[in-house]
Amino acid sequence: MIKKYLSLVLLIFSLSVAGSDFEVGFGRKIITPEKLPFWLRGYASREKPASEIDHNLWTKAVVIEDTESNRIIIVTVENLGLTRSITESVADSLMKKYKIDRSQVFFNSSHTHSAPVISPASYLNTEDIITIAKYGQTLKDKIISAVALAMDNLEPAHLLVGHGSATFAKNRRDKKFPQPVDYDVPVLKITSLNGTLMGVLFGYACHNTTLTGKQTAINGDYAGYAQIELEKNHHGIYAMFLQGCGADIDPYPRGNIELAKQHGKSLANAVNSILEKRELIEVKPPIKTDYQVVDLEFKPFDLELYQKDLESTDKFAQRRAILMIDAYNKGWKTNIYSYPIQAVRFNNDFTIIALSGEVVVDYSFMLKKKYPNENLFVAGYCNEVVCYIPSKRILAEGGYEADDSMIYKGLSGPFADDVQDRVLNTIHQIMVNIGVNP
Repeated sequence: MIKKYLSLVLLIFSLSVAGSDFEVGFGRKIITPEKLPFWLRGYASREKPASEIDHNLWTKAVVIEDTESNRIIIVTVENLGLTRSITESVADSLMKKYKIDRSQVFFNSSHTHSAPVISPASYLNTEDIITIAKYGQTLKDKIISAVALAMDNLEPAHLLVGHGSATFAKNRRDKKFPQPVDYDVPVLKITSLNGTLMGVLFGYACHNTTLTGKQTAINGDYAGYAQIELEKNHHGIYAMFLQGCGADIDPYPRGNIELAKQHGKSLANAVNSILEKRELIEVKPPIKTDYQVVDLEFKPFDLELYQKDLESTDKFAQRRAILMIDAYNKGWKTNIYSYPIQAVRFNNDFTIIALSGEVVVDYSFMLKKKYPNENLFVAGYCNEVVCYIPSKRILAEGGYEADDSMIYKGLSGPFADDVQDRVLNTIHQIMVNIGVNP
């Protein structure tokens, strides 16, 4: 009798798996600092650390595996941007533990400006440096734990994809220049075999800066509130936000928590409208991934400029000058940034291009135009956030994203004129490797 029962269970299980193209698992961990006060990252104007929490911050992971055991691990983190030391350490651990390669995991930061500093800086005091270093190690451990939970919870699932729209994003650059905005809200719907919603990945290209530097409470901004709203509306699901190419885009209007909640609800409503549709595209295997690094060059090193900036009353220009001259005196190269790019393609049904750094919206439009037959989402803020990645147009126009931001980032920029070509050429190689014919 027991043997017959076990045989029946195995038969039912095998039939369930046979009806599924994917196995999917989710995991999450709270990454809010356990002790306050804690310094936040995102606005140089802040003069005091956070002493309050508006809501918890999370790292979430989804593992998607097809019938051939191809796998992608997507990790989202509610912070300003991850560092190379964190993502490469985590990726190395995951690669060893799960026998994957580097292309099979990518990280995306929501870019909220109300999240903790994760990397110590020389201008902080010793106590703050120790606190931040410990938080960075804890963050790595929690990301790994979230992925482990997802791996432990794999179950047969269906994937569907659709696109909505949200219109609170606004280009923040000088009005005398073009004002492109990408209102697209891509939605990856993940259900169990009986149709129950398990989770949703959704994207939007807009800075998480509804809250300004005057606000000193920990907060996920509009993306945090959108995830909270979706998880409240659909009990038990995982809502995961992927930041897009929103480097030159701000939410509008902005300035307080009520507006952040309003934008979050608008984005959640756009996602819900897609979840309710029946005419979504069914996503099929196989999963294909690729990861490459391209060297982006900065314009020639200007020693005379940095020597002048040593006497500047602008503390940020002075700080950058100290870094640059120190590197110059030690013979270190400061003219190259090794820039990671990757992509994941689900059959020919849905493709995510994962770009590092603060990527301007031009790249989203350029790539959608170049690959018109791809159901495409171009994510920015992936893997590491070192600096802005301008387009050729924005380099020519100048301004914060092209020039001034490099001072705050401590880099020798701006980038050389061929930065866009180098990025697009590498993306082309990646797309060919994952089966895309432009």
